[in-house]
Amino acid sequence: MKANWHNTVLAESDNTVVVEGNHYFPADAISEQYFQKSSTHTTCPWKGEASYYDVVVDGNVNRDAAWYYPDPKPAAAEIKDRIAFWRGVTVEQ
Repeated sequence: MKANWHNTVLAESDNTVVVEGNHYFPADAISEQYFQKSSTHTTCPWKGEASYYDVVVDGNVNRDAAWYYPDPKPAAAEIKDRIAFWRGVTVEQ
């Protein structure tokens, strides 16, 4: 699977975990130069607290376009150390 935005591959892996229709990529599968930590946090009742990254490509900023659960609840343990995308980031094979 590949995550793309602005004709740039943000992440690529054959080892994604799909939860609620979202592909979670291993943290070591992302191209770190395109990610900046965001101060945004949200809470999911069964996964826990999510943290976000802004995705930045060629000066274009996609705020909070990637998220992860640094310490997921036990029901979501399979997505620890994994990152998912939205807000215009395409994920496809």
